[in-house]
Amino acid sequence: MRLSRIIMALTVGLAVVAVPTAAGAAQPQPAPTVTDTPQPPPYPPVLTSLTVNRPTIFLGETVILTGRNFGPNETVDIVVSVTPLAAPAAGTARRSDGSTVAMAPVAFQASAPLSFTARTNSEGVFTRRYTPKVTGLLTFTATGRESGRTASSELRVLRKKKPHLPVTGSSLDTPMKVGGGLVGAGAVLLLGTLVWRRRNRFGAGGAH
Repeated sequence: MRLSRIIMALTVGLAVVAVPTAAGAAQPQPAPTVTDTPQPPPYPPVLTSLTVNRPTIFLGETVILTGRNFGPNETVDIVVSVTPLAAPAAGTARRSDGSTVAMAPVAFQASAPLSFTARTNSEGVFTRRYTPKVTGLLTFTATGRESGRTASSELRVLRKKKPHLPVTGSSLDTPMKVGGGLVGAGAVLLLGTLVWRRRNRFGAGGAH
């Protein structure tokens, strides 16, 4: 009887010790972390560009603007900023009372910005003809309304050189007057020489 109690007590003790071990074994284990999975390469940035077919032109000529990598079928706003290439130096002006006042240099062209639009095709490309109305350094800045992409380019617009005009009658007036005076003086001298010779010839005949 005493032996059976001892066996029962040992059995209960083993059961109590085995319960936490089984509970720990039943808990889910965290999944192993995978660190060797290859990552996809990042996409290269889109390079939006705006080019002008000629870097320098004369006033009145036309250029072609070409934009690339804008949004497909979108409206592009183009703003033109004009910077004068040269400006006269500052000087002074005199008032009626004799005092002077400084005068600031004035640019030969107004630098107010201009603007127009262009429309891209399905590939985000547009072309636009443009004829400047002012001279100076023109900076074109194009911005897509939907994509927000932007690009810029520059163009120098020079004033046309005046052609050399042919010599007109008014320009020859003074040289012709001078030449006519010299011809007249020569004629007078020639007549004087003839008269002098004639007198000398008759004088010599009278002496004989």
